[in-house]
Amino acid sequence: MIDIYEKLNELYDYRRQVELGGGDDKINKQHNKGKLTARERIDLLVDYDSFVELNPFIEHRCNDFGLKDKKGPGDGVVTGYGKIHGRPVYLFSQDFTVFGGALGEMHAKKIAYVMDLAAKTGVPFIGLNDSGGARIQEGVVSLDGYGQIFYRNSIYSGVIPQISVIMGPCAGGAVYSPAITDFVFMVEKTSQMFITGPKVIETVTGEKITAEDLGGAKVHNEISGNAHFSAETEEEVLAGVRLLLSYLPQNNEEKPPMQPFDIDSNYRPDLIDVIPFDAIRPYDVRKVIEQVVDENSFLEVQKDFAKNIVIGLARIDGHVVGLVCNQPKVMAGGLDINSSDKAARFIRFCDSFNIPLITFEDVTGFFPGVKQEHGGIIRHGAKILYAYSEATVPKITVILRKAYGGAYVALNSKSIGADIVYSWPNAEIAVMGPQGAANIIFAQEINSSENPEVTRAEKIEEYREKFANPYVAARLGMVDDVIDPRDTRIKLIQALDMLQNKKEERPRKKHGNIPL
Repeated sequence: MIDIYEKLNELYDYRRQVELGGGDDKINKQHNKGKLTARERIDLLVDYDSFVELNPFIEHRCNDFGLKDKKGPGDGVVTGYGKIHGRPVYLFSQDFTVFGGALGEMHAKKIAYVMDLAAKTGVPFIGLNDSGGARIQEGVVSLDGYGQIFYRNSIYSGVIPQISVIMGPCAGGAVYSPAITDFVFMVEKTSQMFITGPKVIETVTGEKITAEDLGGAKVHNEISGNAHFSAETEEEVLAGVRLLLSYLPQNNEEKPPMQPFDIDSNYRPDLIDVIPFDAIRPYDVRKVIEQVVDENSFLEVQKDFAKNIVIGLARIDGHVVGLVCNQPKVMAGGLDINSSDKAARFIRFCDSFNIPLITFEDVTGFFPGVKQEHGGIIRHGAKILYAYSEATVPKITVILRKAYGGAYVALNSKSIGADIVYSWPNAEIAVMGPQGAANIIFAQEINSSENPEVTRAEKIEEYREKFANPYVAARLGMVDDVIDPRDTRIKLIQALDMLQNKKEERPRKKHGNIPL
């Protein structure tokens, strides 16, 4: 006769073995590296006692190269679902204590299964990556497993938010999954991403470099732009993921969650002294952002990459918005290759998930130079034009000071689909700056003058009065209103309220061909 309690004891013993992963010794090694285990990370990420594990008893079925007699609890990955801020999420957490977190056939199958569930239920998906790469012993099926994940990353892009957290090594093919997802978090000093590791690079090219210098958090947050956030500890990184999700809808059919903000809706921040009247003096656009958005609500994205543009999520009167802002204190706010990529991708993310876009514009133009031209600034700059034109969410622009040339057009002008364009009264909107324009238009008069410098100054002022002011654009309908800077927040609240039910269709097509 079968004893049910004996079977229950067997179940719980089996479950305890699975939860131990690679065992106490390997868990201790993980801790000694300053890293948490896969399950400890999940406990920190999701709401208390909300995680439900799926497929805990899956194991590999490879009999080659010594794996036949090697057990791999959970096949090196923990998968399931839980809640963050009371809202469901699906996730995987790679277990470095089991086969170094290497991805094999069944490992990938577990991940693909929860990705499908996330898409079916319209729920964000989070990947906690800590892996040595493909499981070599399993050969081509491990590569096929990566392909199964990449395919889902791509197909579900724009359907559900996807977040990657790099918490250890992420090398070779493994890096392409995070690259496709919406946001990448990294832990300083303990996480790395690279296609080929330092040893391979040294063998092939002779270059010597450490793993950290090749693909650490600092590299990808400051130089390559492959990551969006970093922090010193795993605890801080996981807290950052929780914070980010508080701004995001569950899927592309929902609006972002509103968070009531207790402040008088007629509050007028004093912005007059924030921006220097002199158009060539720099300032930090974050000071404008801080005055206009709800207090402490600005979450900057990629803050250390392409610093000449500032992007991020914030709330205005409790409503989530995406901000794209020129940064005059870096490269005079001009657009270059990296800032174009940074802005365009963020614009497309916001549009995918129904997040209204607000642009604070103070731009001198696209950054000049041979390096930029040869590097493809035309193609990269076109991405911003494409992203804004394609976006159907509410789109509002505030011209703070300068709006010159093609960059003025690219940064959400009326001609490419802006719903509302406001301008401050000191703004200069023109084909180019007054100094350059005067030198070209009035070159003959300046050169033939008895006092060229005085004449040049007079002509610059003449051009500024005739062309480089917001009223010319306002008379032509390119600017909807010239506003008192102190009314910026109120005007944005009014515009967002007016546009909240905006619906806009695009011509039917399979998809466009963005200039990648």
